[in-house]
Formats: sequence, structure tokens, C-alpha cells
Amino acid sequence: MSGSDTNRAEITHLTDAEQVSIALGEARIGRSEGGIPIGAALIVDGKVVATGRNRRIQEGSAIHHGETNCLENAGRLPASVYARATMVTTLSPCDMCTGAILLYKIPRVVIGENANFYGGEDYLRQRGVEVVVVDDAECRQLMAEFITAEPALWNEDIGV
Repeated sequence: MSGSDTNRAEITHLTDAEQVSIALGEARIGRSEGGIPIGAALIVDGKVVATGRNRRIQEGSAIHHGETNCLENAGRLPASVYARATMVTTLSPCDMCTGAILLYKIPRVVIGENANFYGGEDYLRQRGVEVVVVDDAECRQLMAEFITAEPALWNEDIGV
């Protein structure tokens, strides 16, 4: 097996926790940019198609949450690709991001944590989406530290 074949095999077998690690890397970058530390990754057939992070502060955007930024970074994809995808996010998705997941019929969502914010998980499940919560301690800590340090930005992000 050549080096590129080895890498491809490794990518194909990412665990849910490893996928969350990719999204967590994006969340850390977002925080280092002065933004809200929420990251996401779109995984299709075991491969990372795109990553994204909440860029509302950095871009002065109303809609660039981690998941929506990730979808934007993926570009236009056929419905058949979304039908095989997993959206990975460091935090339970808000109503807007839940809607985007449902709109594109993404069948699986992996969530880093939902202790700091419980979003549209129940609605996703009601609509037939498989929802997996990894309950990652680093995701929880990063978000909790941000909420404590920047309560006004956090409230703005979730529409409070």
C-alpha cells in the first residue's frame, strides 16, 4: 500500500471522537481569531469534505455559525453527497443550523457536547436524523470558558 493509500484508509476509519477533534481544531482557530469557538466538519464516505467555524464576529455575519460556514466551504454539492454525509459540530446545533442539516437531508450529526447549549437535537431525531453526542470534555471546557469570558457575544450568537 502506498503512502497515499495508507492515508486514505486512515481517513476512512475516523471514529466519532476523531471527527469531533477535527471540528474542535476549527473551534480553537475561531477563538484565536476573536470569534465564537464552535467548529464543524462535513464528512462524506469517511473523508473530510469541508471544515468551518463560527465566523460571525470575524466577518460581521448574521449566519456564519460553524455548521453553516462548513456548508459554505463545501460549496455546491449534489443531493446524493449530502445523503451520505455526517455533520460534525463541537456544540449542539442551533435552530438555524438544525434547519440547514434538515434542508440538505444530512442523515447523521455528531455533536461534541450539549451541556453548555442544547439545540435542535430532538427535532433532528424526530425527523429521522441519527444524532450522536460524544460529550467531549475539551469541547465543554472551551465553550464554558468562552461563555464566562464573553457572555454578551454568546447571547448574541444564540439570539438572546
